[in-house]
Amino acid sequence: MQDQKDLKNAGLKATLPRLKVLSLFENSKERHLSAEDIYKVMLNSGEDVGLATVYRVLTQFEQAGLLVRHHFESGKAVFELNQGGHHDHIVCMKCGRVEEFYDAEIEKRQEAAAAKFGFKMQDHSLTIYGICEKQPCDK
Repeated sequence: MQDQKDLKNAGLKATLPRLKVLSLFENSKERHLSAEDIYKVMLNSGEDVGLATVYRVLTQFEQAGLLVRHHFESGKAVFELNQGGHHDHIVCMKCGRVEEFYDAEIEKRQEAAAAKFGFKMQDHSLTIYGICEKQPCDK
């Protein structure tokens, strides 16, 4: 992404809070961030921003198609950059860690299941819930 250009193309002005939130998503090791995650990172880096501003920016980015919102079992919304490609998620039920994956065989089976019941699949999401084993939970 090119930050200012991306915001302009999405119909948004390139304000400092928007640029900082977008930069966080582009540079974070974590691809799925909550409003609270973003707020904490910005506070820890000395940014003067309110939680309400973070929520507002995230909602604007979602409406503009820059971010995708997910509601996993943790109860809190998390966001990720909308990079256009389909993928599914695996979520740890203890710590909330999210991993992405794509499996062509799973995709074929889901389309076959839809067809079996007389549906032409338009969209879908698959979320697998489990417990971290390779990287033990901190919680």
